[in-house]
Amino acid sequence: MSAREVAVLLLWLSCCGSALWRYSSNSPNYRIFSTRSTIKLEYEGTLFTEWSVPETCFVLNKSSPTTELRCSSPGVHAIKPIVTGPDEEERYLFVESSHTCFLWYYRVRHFLNNLTQLITVWAYDPESADPDELLGNAEEPSINSIVLSTQMATLGQKPVIHTILKRKVYSSNEKMRRGTWRIVVPMAKDDALKEIRGNQVTFQDCFIADFLILLTFPLLTIPEIPGYLPISSPRGSQLMASWDACVVASAVLVTDMETFHTTDSFKSWTRIRVPPDILSDDERRSVAHVILLRDGIVFLINGVLYVRSFHGFIRLGGIINLPDGGITGISSRKWCWVNYLLKAKGRRSTFAVWTENEIYLGSIRLKFARLVTTTELKNILSLSVTATLTIDRVEYTGHPLEIAVFLNYCTVCTVTKKIFLVIYNEDTKQWVSQDFTLDAPIDSVTMPHFTFSALPGLLLWNKHSIYYCYHNFTFTGILQTPAGHGNLSMLSNDSIIHEVFIDYYGAILVKMENNVIFYSKINTRDAVKLHLWTNYTTRAFIFLSTSGQTYFLYALDDGTIQIQDYPLRLEAQSIAFTTKDKCPYMAFHNNVAHVFYFLDKGEALTVWTQIVYPENTGLYVIVESYGPKILQESHEISFEAAFGYCTKTLTLTFYQNVDYERISDYFETQHNHTGLVLVQFRPSEYSKACPIAQKVFQIAVGCDDKKFIAIKGFSKKGCHHHDFSYVIEKSYLRHQPSKNLRVRYIWGEYGCPLRLDFTEKFQPVVQLFDDNGYVKDVEANFIVWEIHGRDDYSFNNTMAQSGCLHEAQTWKSMIELNKHLPLEEVWGPEFL
Repeated sequence: MSAREVAVLLLWLSCCGSALWRYSSNSPNYRIFSTRSTIKLEYEGTLFTEWSVPETCFVLNKSSPTTELRCSSPGVHAIKPIVTGPDEEERYLFVESSHTCFLWYYRVRHFLNNLTQLITVWAYDPESADPDELLGNAEEPSINSIVLSTQMATLGQKPVIHTILKRKVYSSNEKMRRGTWRIVVPMAKDDALKEIRGNQVTFQDCFIADFLILLTFPLLTIPEIPGYLPISSPRGSQLMASWDACVVASAVLVTDMETFHTTDSFKSWTRIRVPPDILSDDERRSVAHVILLRDGIVFLINGVLYVRSFHGFIRLGGIINLPDGGITGISSRKWCWVNYLLKAKGRRSTFAVWTENEIYLGSIRLKFARLVTTTELKNILSLSVTATLTIDRVEYTGHPLEIAVFLNYCTVCTVTKKIFLVIYNEDTKQWVSQDFTLDAPIDSVTMPHFTFSALPGLLLWNKHSIYYCYHNFTFTGILQTPAGHGNLSMLSNDSIIHEVFIDYYGAILVKMENNVIFYSKINTRDAVKLHLWTNYTTRAFIFLSTSGQTYFLYALDDGTIQIQDYPLRLEAQSIAFTTKDKCPYMAFHNNVAHVFYFLDKGEALTVWTQIVYPENTGLYVIVESYGPKILQESHEISFEAAFGYCTKTLTLTFYQNVDYERISDYFETQHNHTGLVLVQFRPSEYSKACPIAQKVFQIAVGCDDKKFIAIKGFSKKGCHHHDFSYVIEKSYLRHQPSKNLRVRYIWGEYGCPLRLDFTEKFQPVVQLFDDNGYVKDVEANFIVWEIHGRDDYSFNNTMAQSGCLHEAQTWKSMIELNKHLPLEEVWGPEFL
């Protein structure tokens, strides 16, 4: 945001609500907040007198509502404005003594001809950077940044790109150009999360902070077309939004004036407009819900779905197997699982559509199929046929393959109803009723949001209260404030709940319509009220950035929007200092390097997790798993105590113990021991003051479709591909045909022929590969056959020489046994 934009935003905010104050730094997302940082103070209101700061901090202009602050000593510093009216809130700012002073800056160019991305990287000092660098708009480094990067390179600095999911590393092969490094990486939709990392090199005792980035295929916003009209929510309604779960920078926001689309976390955006001849003026102002998909933006208007895409604006209905009206809700996935295991053929859904009595699931290219009706659910769940059953909500859970359906159930539907929950697994096609029942007024509206966790957990809220269900619905209750209030409206001037935000680390923000924010953590029972950041009348929404930080988006009265970083960590620390809330442990570590592990048959996975805590508190790490019971675990615990602290380390090995040689049905056993298991590590105790509350990852057991086998020595490169064929003498063919058989060699499938002396004995060496290359030689029995039917080959050993006690299976015996099957299917592991 430019200086002029900040001034306009502050002027607009200050005239529209109560007094408040906030702070900011030059470092994006408050990533550096130290004794070296310039802290900017901003007061909104008319009662300001001066700033109250500790003696160890220096304020540039004590009597100015907008000024700068520096604190020369680390620690907790009490800051507040002195006003002529009632006292303003005092914040306790945690200022660090850090040797991390510099940040990485990057620009990306996309090359679609070879599907690569050129990342230009340089280092910059947020305390001396150009405004364009601070705003993320710079196309090249400033003079100060060129000097800094060049000096760091002289000292041995050289950044690399690490991918988070696949753990690949890319570095620059070129010399430095005008203070920049250039790194080429391939485009990848399943490995988009990356981190810029540097060497441990210091300049003036300062390091460069690692920087998390999200690099996807180029994303475009839907362009504005002249003559098209705005589409919006009803006048006076609150903001609504949707975002891509795996590309959070791609989002859509609906206000009561416009709809906005972005692909870079609203640093830039376009307005979404629709043709003037499809919707009436009232319909254009009646958006009830919105979903952002890769195929476009889906709007729910008066029970009908419409989609706005690059191809136009159309009504969805019977032509794609959806109802033409009566739709009551739509939802999409909230959590990103790039990898998952589907045993069944097909794809998982991307969003759900429902009426009072039917549920439809949609996938890419807007393909829909009806999942279930309430009549069918009554039969599945063994409910009374005379009772009233309607669909309340459909929500995707934290599991990559499961969908939760909240059902309204009543027999005499006049005063109250029961809300209960069933979960559907898209892979197994099974419905499982959960241990969850909620009594509610017949006309009540509740909204669910599942947490990112192994065991199912969710928050459910109405206008005033939050109902939590953790640990597979065994830990439940109403979220309470320290004063004992479960009604959050009582502590927010009777405002009602607008948004519930949950991140991957377990932080929970409950934003009221008047922008009062309550803070909690998953698996805890209470919430605290945070300092006021935005005035009561501003229309705002909380988003997650690609770096995992939160930011506010404001919808202004002139029909535009503005964004502002929100220091959630600092604000939570300030309240924790006030309430004397402390984290019960000092450190919580693990060596889980991936969020997705694939275990093949016979493989094992060993990981460890560690917790450090004060003596005599007895903490430990809880391990929870969710999914089919196909894995066994072995545990090993080590314990150390020194200087008043205990370190407890838990080492776990996940493995299977199935003897496939002693089973009667290979494929059924393999199918029953294949699946997806979610695993979670969490401390036995924690509080809102703890920075990280959990570690969640998947273990998929089965066949990895990215793995393949090949015979050693057969390469598809290094030989000339020409039209080559050979002839098999008819007397050598099993079926004794009347003519010789001419066979054409398929270079693309077989690769270069292996050159051998005909007197050499040949035994194939089977090698295993994945998308990273060679993995290992395969040590297993395998079968070789000649696909054209020749039978003139011979073997090196007899059965007796190989140690067989009984006659082994042979091609002759297996062909005779399975005459109805093609040659490639007559012999396999299922016949062992």
